[in-house]
Amino acid sequence: MTTGSTAYTERTVTVRDGVRLAVRDQGPIDAEATVVLLHGLCLEQGSWAGQIRQLTWRWGSRIRIISYDHRGHGRSDTAPTSTYVVEQLAADLADVLAALDVTGPLTLVGHSMGGMVALSYLGRPPADRPVEPHGVVLVATAAGRLAERGVARLLASPATDVLCKFATRAPQRAVRVLTKPVRAAMALQVGDHARATLSSLFETAMAAASLTTAVGFLPGLRSYDQFSTLAAIRARTTIISGGADLLTPPSHSRDMADAIPGATHVHIPTAGHMLPHDASEEVADAISRMIATGIGADPVATEQFANAA
Repeated sequence: MTTGSTAYTERTVTVRDGVRLAVRDQGPIDAEATVVLLHGLCLEQGSWAGQIRQLTWRWGSRIRIISYDHRGHGRSDTAPTSTYVVEQLAADLADVLAALDVTGPLTLVGHSMGGMVALSYLGRPPADRPVEPHGVVLVATAAGRLAERGVARLLASPATDVLCKFATRAPQRAVRVLTKPVRAAMALQVGDHARATLSSLFETAMAAASLTTAVGFLPGLRSYDQFSTLAAIRARTTIISGGADLLTPPSHSRDMADAIPGATHVHIPTAGHMLPHDASEEVADAISRMIATGIGADPVATEQFANAA
């Protein structure tokens, strides 16, 4: 298949516990740099379509772009719910990098739970990281303490554990049970416009992934904590936050920016949690700047600067 002038291949990578992941691999294997895109909970690799299009236009065959569906998402296999934890997704990422022979400057880009996967990968022992990233772009995400802020405070409720058990036995009924308290919580915390946006996002997520997947990850997200990893990160890091993000409020991004050596924090006041969609160009620009630190100037930006001069 091709995107513009750049070919891509649909692959299947079988990770070490036998789960098969659906992977999209675009660009030459010996490209100057590789970008790996990690999507959020209840989304799939198609959520990066805007960034893939813009990066392809800017860099062409100079870069390789890899995206894939996490276990339980999209076209990848479902798996035991005991494996629906961020640390397992980081192990899956390591298997994907090894299986696809990724070399050269690598930029990891993660949105929401995908950003947590990137941080968990960096928290693995060096021997368990087949490739050391040159750069990391963290989009609307957190290093932990999710249950302390924003709508994610719902994770702290004991009802989360009850819901997880309930969802495996009566999924459709559990959707109805889950929808009511989520909407009620949103009604207390946000205005009408933001509430409508979040409600739409919630319903879309419920349609895009099985409830077992959606709910299966909740206990792991509640306990997820990679704060101890932040000070040891040596990859160039850009953190992007949205001022209207109710799921991972900007305070999470500020915490990470303060703790990661040399990190850059890009804040977009009007954007919400779905930054790859709400601020598509800004996210693509941040990725391009990261690529340029490894292989040289963004050719489009250089041409625009020359024309302006």
